[in-house]
Amino acid sequence: MAHILRNRVDEVGPRNILPEPRINSIHEADISLGGIYEISKVLTAATRLEITIANVVNTLSSFVQMRHGAIVVLDAEAEPEITATAGSAHPLQSGIGRVIPQAAIDRIVATGVPLIIQDVSKSELFQADLQPSSSGGTVPIAFIGIPVKAEHEILGTLSIDRVGDGETSSRCDEDVHFLTMVANLVGRTIRLHHILSMDRQRFIEEQRRPEKWLDEERTDPARHRHVKIDGIIGESPALKQVLETVSVVARTNSTVLLRGESGTGKEFFAQAIHKLSPRGKKAFVKLNCAALSESVLESELFGHEKGAFTGAISQRAGRFELANGGTLLLDEIGEISPAFQAKLLRVLQEGELERVGGTRTLQVDVRLICATNKDLETAVVNGEFRADLYYRINVVPIILPPLRERSGDIPRLANAFLDRFNKENHRELAFAPSALDLISQCYFPGNVRELENCVQRTATLARSRTITPSDFACKNSQCLSSLLWKGAAIDELSQRGTMPVRRICAPEGEVSPLAAGDPNDPACPAMGPHLTERDRLTDAMEKAGWVQAKAARILGLTPRQIGYALRRHGIEVKKF
Repeated sequence: MAHILRNRVDEVGPRNILPEPRINSIHEADISLGGIYEISKVLTAATRLEITIANVVNTLSSFVQMRHGAIVVLDAEAEPEITATAGSAHPLQSGIGRVIPQAAIDRIVATGVPLIIQDVSKSELFQADLQPSSSGGTVPIAFIGIPVKAEHEILGTLSIDRVGDGETSSRCDEDVHFLTMVANLVGRTIRLHHILSMDRQRFIEEQRRPEKWLDEERTDPARHRHVKIDGIIGESPALKQVLETVSVVARTNSTVLLRGESGTGKEFFAQAIHKLSPRGKKAFVKLNCAALSESVLESELFGHEKGAFTGAISQRAGRFELANGGTLLLDEIGEISPAFQAKLLRVLQEGELERVGGTRTLQVDVRLICATNKDLETAVVNGEFRADLYYRINVVPIILPPLRERSGDIPRLANAFLDRFNKENHRELAFAPSALDLISQCYFPGNVRELENCVQRTATLARSRTITPSDFACKNSQCLSSLLWKGAAIDELSQRGTMPVRRICAPEGEVSPLAAGDPNDPACPAMGPHLTERDRLTDAMEKAGWVQAKAARILGLTPRQIGYALRRHGIEVKKF
């Protein structure tokens, strides 16, 4: 047993001042009510559980006739963990010991009902604990044992024993009823102490977890250099750097801003941050802000009351409430209107909100992850995005690399997508090495999402079990190689300066007008292999008379891409 508490002043502290012994003229119901009141005060005192249990046993002697009393609290293995007793310093030689026999505990726990024995000397449960009397006779000892329960779970036992007399049978039912109420109160108190203890331990572990991780990193940095997250495939340096950042950031509650082009897996990385965080067992809620209008977005995030607007037939919790204690992902946050940005900022600053049509303020504890492929800095300068909201969400920015910066991961990703296709469609396709070499050199402006679509499309149209380069070069289909020869996302060219789209991605019989160093191409504005993208763009605009649509046709791009490239390079459009 973990604790054996005796009825001594120096062990349990000074005894409570108890009421005078019962007077026969007082009604039994009044005594029971007074007993419950006194025991409730003991149970709500701010003391350790062992002291609280001992004081309850001491208090019982003032409200029931008893020789000994005991409360036994069981551990998870149904073994006595805490035992508190009260009674005379030395038990009668003809009676039972101070602690309830294990056989009696087992009977009460197994049946879950009170155990009443009028004479323990005649019960087999107490035979091992009976002591012979020096006078040769025995004094009848009565026993009452009650299971201590909380929410249908038996947490221990409460028991008393007393010297039998002529009134034992008459008061037994009243005492069982009183002791059952006491046992229920004790059970709830034990459960509350257990919950508080677990919460305290969990809090301590969560506080120590970041420190432990940092200590491990100092002692064994190589262990944390290669971080792996389930479902994220790749070994490129750019991806490893992101994974290391994610593993560190996930252990905090800081707001994260995921930035990157469409198709780089922002939602997937947000889920990884949530799973690695202390909130991993709580809810992960996501919302695409670009898919909803301002009014609908407010209702989705904050919730609404019944009758708040047409169609609000019942009260509904918003995404912030659903994510309380967990993580909320706001995808495409750069698309929300300035008016709604102000409402969102209040929630992020104060941690409180009001449902649409409601007046009650709700407190929420949410870890926020935002994602966008929009240039928020430019949006702030243009007045399209609030600067204070930008600073609020841009606490820990993580830039996800595009697939062209991790081209070594393309074969791994392609094989993974093909394996998934085979499982879903009961196929046995495989890539030829030359096919993997081909797609490894393609541009993929749609990043991982486009690569996945390409693999599925090619696998669906494959003519044999082995996918070859010819399966990609299909002029009449939406094959990746027939789409990328035009140059696609020009922003990558501006980052690398002289990185053209490779000629192998052009369909059969056609030549990319952006192929660097091809002076025989009449549409090519480049005059040498080392000309930068800015020079090509400026030359094309001059030849087109600064008409973006004509320049787009010269370069094989769209007018939108031309406009984006002009802004990126800071080229001012001349007007004639």
